[in-house]
Amino acid sequence: MRTMPLGATELQVPVVAVGCMRLAPLSRAQAEAFIQTALEGGANFFDHADIYGGGRSESLFAEAIDLRPAIREQFILQSKCGIREGSFDFSKEHILSSVDGILRRLNTEYLDVLLLHRPDALLEPEEVAETFDRLEAAGKVRHFGVSNQPPMLMDLLRKYLHRPIAANQLQLSVTEASMIARTMHINMQHDDASLDRDGDVLDYCRLHDITVQPWSPFQYGFFEGVFLDNHKFPALNDKLNQIAARYGVTNTAITMAWLLRHPARMQPVTGTMNVERLKECIKAADIRLTREEWYEIYLAAGHTLP
Repeated sequence: MRTMPLGATELQVPVVAVGCMRLAPLSRAQAEAFIQTALEGGANFFDHADIYGGGRSESLFAEAIDLRPAIREQFILQSKCGIREGSFDFSKEHILSSVDGILRRLNTEYLDVLLLHRPDALLEPEEVAETFDRLEAAGKVRHFGVSNQPPMLMDLLRKYLHRPIAANQLQLSVTEASMIARTMHINMQHDDASLDRDGDVLDYCRLHDITVQPWSPFQYGFFEGVFLDNHKFPALNDKLNQIAARYGVTNTAITMAWLLRHPARMQPVTGTMNVERLKECIKAADIRLTREEWYEIYLAAGHTLP
């Protein structure tokens, strides 16, 4: 699979990341087959979080592949922390404790990337910067980023951090694309698509070389369901299937290719545990939609142009 730099770091990553949120319910054999399918397709970037499956997703991942130092370099591992029951927590104590737990469950000495999960209203950026310095000095984390964070909060962090913010993981799909739509609907006072819901986070990330990692690339709403082959989205599925037939792939590959076609150089995160669908996600890396195809899919999803 073709690769890209993660943000302004020197880390080269595959353009499709493999999400492990739903790994926990799988058997060890199923998890092993899933991970092997990803590796065979060149998708060796695996995205975790300490809350996925209550930590079981990370543990099962390590068990399934017997993650030993001898094979560690074959994997790029990213995890997230900061969500607690009833609160968000970016305190030094919680981040350090979370990372130790993540490393123990993944059976590894270091993370390639650590993301801060949902924004913490009690964030103290100086403390976060100090914590990152400590983790890097200890060799526990090599690169840092955020998830679901707005531009001003990233600016606040960047004021104190001694390293770039590598990535920002954001909800983005063809149906949930307000961060793309707003730019085109600028100055349209009576148009809901012109409302600024995210502080121009997409353009901010592009301006500051922060890789956008779209999560739930096949979901509509907030985990309301998948729009692929969904009767609620007939026009979108007709268009996706039409273009998929043109390229000899499925609508899954075309949906992922739609995100990869955007010049922001995004790294979409898969969410499926189905190995056949994962293979289709991986195929998207070799597809470059035309401008006309990209806009046709955008409009078929119900978006408009001013």
